[in-house]
Amino acid sequence: MTFVGWDSQPLDDWAQVHPPGYMVKLDGRKTHFVKKGAGPAVLLIHGFNLDHNTWSENLDVLARYFTVYAVDLWGSGYSTREPLDYGFPLFVEQIRLLMNHLEIDRAHLVGHSMGGGTSISFSIAHPDRVDRLVLVDSVGISRPTTFRERIFRLPWLPEFLQGLPTDVIRKKNLTDFWIHDRELLTPDVFAKLTGYQKIEGTARATLDILRRDFFNTLDDQIGRLGSLEIPTMILWGRHDRAVPIEAGWEMHGRIPGARFEVFDRSSHMPNFDEPDRFNDLVVGFLQD
Repeated sequence: MTFVGWDSQPLDDWAQVHPPGYMVKLDGRKTHFVKKGAGPAVLLIHGFNLDHNTWSENLDVLARYFTVYAVDLWGSGYSTREPLDYGFPLFVEQIRLLMNHLEIDRAHLVGHSMGGGTSISFSIAHPDRVDRLVLVDSVGISRPTTFRERIFRLPWLPEFLQGLPTDVIRKKNLTDFWIHDRELLTPDVFAKLTGYQKIEGTARATLDILRRDFFNTLDDQIGRLGSLEIPTMILWGRHDRAVPIEAGWEMHGRIPGARFEVFDRSSHMPNFDEPDRFNDLVVGFLQD
């Protein structure tokens, strides 16, 4: 099989072949999302260096009880790659515009990692539009950057590494930081989680997001979240090396009344490592 280069395919061409969802324009920018199910609205918001396929093990189960929308944030998935002022305010505006477009007044938010930070920021900006909040290994708490984060914020070297015609770097990243059980990273799963990275402009957008260094800047917002009385559940993988569990415990301590659940056989993606327990907890919490 011929190797399709990373960061090489026009968005419109690649999107016609691969994603299963809908494409809409919000403020002139393309936003891709997957919609399934019926019932109360649930927005699934992925993390950094991922897309809607983050939720491949959760979407069908949640769709038995809810209308579920798995969104691709700008710069990721099959959404626009144009240069933007990436950060939580931009992503909050994207979610607001999407909810308006879909005529969703209120929704449950389930946010993973950077998507968790987006969900926190959205809840602070628009508390009247959030029913319940689920934060999955969420960024937000101030913490030291990892060595690998510092490497990928250097000039030119990350661009070189991401452009190499190999799967090795992306597989190592997924198994070192995202997925605890390496056997779960089958060729099909790898293709699904990284397929959007074939789209031209992805490396530029991904590195721009990382270099802006906004992930761990939500200490004040997290402190305010507890006063909003939005029911909140925090889920965390015990072996998370991307956002260590200590950040989860600290977040839990700053949100009075929040529920905290630890996944003992997971790293950064408990929704993928332990989907059955994840799905049961989320469905039960959102239906409570």
